[in-house]
Amino acid sequence: MEQSNLAIEPEVLKAIYGQMARIRAVDKAIQAGLSAGKFMFTYWPMTGQECIPATISQLISKDDYMITTYRGIHDQVAKGVDLYGMFAEALGREDGVNKGKGGSPHISDPSSGSMVTTAIVGAGAPIANGLAISAKERGENRVTIVNFGDGATSIGAVHEAMNLAGAWKLPVIFLCQNNEWGEYTPIPVYTSSPNFYGRAEALGFKGVQLDGNDPASFYKGMKEVIEHVRGGNGPVFVEAKTFRMGPHAGVGDNYNVDKDYLKTKKEQAPVAKTRQLLIDAGICSEDELASLEAAAAKEVDDAIAKALESTVTPATETLTDVFANVDDVPRRGHYPSRPAEGDLPSETKTMSMAEAVLDAQHIAMKKNPEVFILGEDVGDPHGGVFGTNKGLQTEFGNTRVRPTPIAEQAIIGAALGSSIAGMSPIAEIMFTDFFGVCIDQVYNHAAKQRYMSGSATHAPMTIRVQAGGGMGGFGAQHSQSMEAWLLHSPGLKVVYPSNPVDAKGLLTSCINDPDPCIMIESMMLLYTLKGEVPVDEYSIPLGVAKVVREGTDVTLISYGWMLNQALAAAEELAKEGISAEVVDLRSLMPIDYHRVLESVKKTGRAIVVHAAVEFCGYGAEIASTINEELWDKLKAPATRIGAAYAPIAYSNAIEFSQVPGSAHIVARAKDVVKS
Repeated sequence: MEQSNLAIEPEVLKAIYGQMARIRAVDKAIQAGLSAGKFMFTYWPMTGQECIPATISQLISKDDYMITTYRGIHDQVAKGVDLYGMFAEALGREDGVNKGKGGSPHISDPSSGSMVTTAIVGAGAPIANGLAISAKERGENRVTIVNFGDGATSIGAVHEAMNLAGAWKLPVIFLCQNNEWGEYTPIPVYTSSPNFYGRAEALGFKGVQLDGNDPASFYKGMKEVIEHVRGGNGPVFVEAKTFRMGPHAGVGDNYNVDKDYLKTKKEQAPVAKTRQLLIDAGICSEDELASLEAAAAKEVDDAIAKALESTVTPATETLTDVFANVDDVPRRGHYPSRPAEGDLPSETKTMSMAEAVLDAQHIAMKKNPEVFILGEDVGDPHGGVFGTNKGLQTEFGNTRVRPTPIAEQAIIGAALGSSIAGMSPIAEIMFTDFFGVCIDQVYNHAAKQRYMSGSATHAPMTIRVQAGGGMGGFGAQHSQSMEAWLLHSPGLKVVYPSNPVDAKGLLTSCINDPDPCIMIESMMLLYTLKGEVPVDEYSIPLGVAKVVREGTDVTLISYGWMLNQALAAAEELAKEGISAEVVDLRSLMPIDYHRVLESVKKTGRAIVVHAAVEFCGYGAEIASTINEELWDKLKAPATRIGAAYAPIAYSNAIEFSQVPGSAHIVARAKDVVKS
C-alpha cells in the first residue's frame, strides 16, 4: 500500500503506533512480572484495546480531562501519566503518583488531565459531568472523556449521567470500549440491546459506533466527535468496538471464549495490524519499528526497576490525606482543643433556619462565582421543596442554580467532578433517606478521593440534606436520621445544626472547607424555630461544640432537633433538683471531644441523645469514648438514648414513642443520676 492511499496522515499513524507500542510494552511487562513473581498487584488486562487511547492521544492534550476505570491502564499511559509514578503507585510505593494510597485502580494525575480512576463499574460517568460543567462555566475549551466498558452500560449511574449531560449540553464524551465482555459475562447474556450507541439518541444527543481496532477510521470518527463536543454542541456517546484478549483479571488469554473465536480476534487485534500497515505503506522500516519498540520496552523496564527500588509507603502515612488537616481525623487519645467562633457580627435579623440557610448560600454565591447549587426542584419560583433556595435562581441565573433530573447519583457525581476541578458546588438531596440511592458517589468517591489520590485531588463540595422523623406523617422512607452511615465513611465531614444561627455559620464553613461536607437540616426546625441571626458573613468552626446550658449533675450531649428536646428535658429535670448541662455538638465530624470530656469531668455523668436508631448509633461511639477516658472520674457509666430499632412508623402513636422526646430523656437522666 502506498502512503497516498492511506486514510490517515503517515506521521499521525506512526505516532499512534508509538503509543500502542508503549501500551503493549506495559501490558507485557506487567503480565511477565506477575507470572514470574517479580512483583504482585491486581491487574485487569486490556490486551487488544490499545488502539482506542493511542488514537485519542493524537486528538487531545493534557488540558482535556479524562476519567477511566480499573482496566484503564492503557488510557493512563496514552494520556501521559508518568510511567515511574504509575508503577510505583501500583506497587504501593511512596513515590507513586498518589503516594501508593490508591493503587492502579484509583490513579489521579491532574498534571496529565487523568482526573479520576474508579474501581466501581460505571461510577465515573456522573463525575465526568462535573468536570464538564467546570470547563463549560469557565469558558475553557476542554473536552471530558469518560471511559468505561460495555458492562457499565447496565449501571444506572451511566444512564443518569447521560440524561443529565444531554439536558445540559455538556462537553463530555461517553466512551464505551465495547470489548464484548462484562467481566465474565458476554453481551448476549446480559443485554438484548442491538448496540449501545443508540441509547444516546433516546436521550436526545448524538451516538456513534466506531471500529476501535482500526486507527485510521477511528481517528477520523473521533476527530469529528471531539470537534462536535469542543464546538459546544453537547455530549456524544461513542461505542468503540474492540475485544478483550485477556481474562477479567490476571494474566493470559480470555479463557471463557471459544478458542476459534479468540484466534480470529487475535488476527484482528490492532497492534500487529497497525505495525504491518506502517511497513506495507512504506512509512516505517522493520528496523525503525524494532527500534521504536525497543525504546518503549526500555522505558517500561526502567520505570519498573526504579519503582521496585522506591520505598514502600509507610504506616505513618495512614491518617494523612483523610482530611486536609490531619488533626480532624478522630483517634483514640487525640482530642484537640479548637478555638470557638468568638463574637459574631452585631447586626442581626430574625430568621428561621430555612432563611438562615438561604442567607448563607446567597452570601457565598455573591462572594465566589464558582459556588453553585444543584438538586431537584432547586430553582424558582419554589426555590426547592423546602424553599431554602428561593430567589437565588432569579438573581444568579440558570447555571448558578441548576434544577436537576430526579437522579441522585447524577447530582452527587456532578458536584464531585466540579469540585475536583476546583469549583464549590452545593448539592441538595431532599431527605437523608435518599442517600441510599447515591451512597456510592458519597462514600466510595467523594469521601475517598483525597485519600486515594494522596491529595493530588480533593473534593471541596457541600451536600445539604433534610432529615424527617419525630414529626409524624412521613413514614419509613422519609424519616430516618442517617448520620451513622456517613460518620462510618472516613473522609466525610458532617454537621447537624440545632438553630438558625448555627445553620448559617456551619453552612458557611462547609462551603469554604477543602473537604466534602454534609449538612443535615431537621425538617422539624426549618420553619418552626426562629432566632436572631447576623446579617453579615460569619462562620461556626467545624469541630467545635458548645455548652448551651450549664449544669453540675449530668451532661446531655446532643445535636440537631434532638438538642432542643434535651434542653426541654433539662428544664424539667431542674424542677426536680437535677442540674443538667447541655452540650450541642453542632459538628459531628470532626468531633469536639475536648469540650465533651471537659463537661463530663465536671458532672461525672453523661447521656448522648439522638433521633437516629440507638443500636450502632453515634451515641454508642461517644459514650464508649467517655467511659474509656473518664472511667475513674465517672459517677455512673456514660450511656445513650436513641430511636427504637425499627423503621419509622407512619402511625403517630408509634413514631412519637419510638423516637426520643423530652420525657424519655428525663426518665433516663433520673435513672442515671439515681444510680
